[in-house]
Amino acid sequence: MAVTTLDQKTALIVVDLQKGLVSSPTVHPTAEVVKQASTLADTFRSRGLPVVLVNVAGAPPGRTEQAPRVTAFPAGWMDIVPELRQRPGDHTVTKRTAGAFTNTDLEAYLKSRNVTQVVIVGVSTSMGVEATARHARDLGFNVTLALDAMTDTNLDAHTNSIVHIFPRLGETGTTLDIIDLLAKRSA
Repeated sequence: MAVTTLDQKTALIVVDLQKGLVSSPTVHPTAEVVKQASTLADTFRSRGLPVVLVNVAGAPPGRTEQAPRVTAFPAGWMDIVPELRQRPGDHTVTKRTAGAFTNTDLEAYLKSRNVTQVVIVGVSTSMGVEATARHARDLGFNVTLALDAMTDTNLDAHTNSIVHIFPRLGETGTTLDIIDLLAKRSA
């Protein structure tokens, strides 16, 4: 469903736009994804709305038959990309799972600020973004996904999330759609 409204207390969640991941090959250039996410972050900050910057610091403990993509993290790997212009007022969440809510303070942080809706962007569409969106919906948040501010390493997975999964989780739109709604709300 196309984005139609944003709640008064909407937060932006930027998933895994960190130095160690943005250099991975993706179906859409990560530079454009970072640019769109940065535009949204600046817009949310200018309106006094929460910005959450999420990074990933590994995988959850437990058994897996898949070899880890990264076995050792070089210096700076987890750092949020500088293009996002991280501010002291931004909330940072470090996760070890696909989604940003599991075993983190994200839900408590959002609820303490009376947030009722989240706009989610980042990488990868079919893992970090989708897992965060699913969990946000399950926790009762209204979910919006900025489709031009996300990408994946796999085109089929990216397309499946956008076409089949996201319409069931919330509303979708572009960065400009979301900025326009924020502007109309302020007018």
